[in-house]
Amino acid sequence: MAKVVGLVSAICIILAISTVAHGRDQVFNIEGDVYCDPCRVQFQTTLSQKLPGATVRLVCTDEVTRKVTYDVEGVSNADGHYSLKVVGDHENDICDVTPVKSPLPQCSDPMTDVLKSRIVCTDNSGMHTAVRYANPLGFMTNNIHAQCPQVLHDLDLHDF
Repeated sequence: MAKVVGLVSAICIILAISTVAHGRDQVFNIEGDVYCDPCRVQFQTTLSQKLPGATVRLVCTDEVTRKVTYDVEGVSNADGHYSLKVVGDHENDICDVTPVKSPLPQCSDPMTDVLKSRIVCTDNSGMHTAVRYANPLGFMTNNIHAQCPQVLHDLDLHDF
């Protein structure tokens, strides 16, 4: 009986160590798109265009202490798509992706209503993939495009 208890204890210790080690080695891929909003409505319309060369940043902070636990930047590709690598399990963190810099001076105002996209970076979320998809992020043009009133009218958005 003592041998069985010892064997079960050893298996439990090995599983606990492997679980902790797995959390440190966990890698997540955060993917999303960046676009330019020519209507300054802070959502995508038919006039919106993907924004290549835009810089985005993912920051994870401890939800209790608010200390930064992870910080990484990336740049969107020719299709306005970015991919960020996050190492480690961030179960007790709040992780947000934010737009940092636009490559276009005429489309460089960060959206205030959609300034960030919250991401879950833990295996304990019920998701069975290491890929996490962020909501689209964007920048607004300095001036409203001339076709915007018609586009918004076509969407039955008359108050903009």
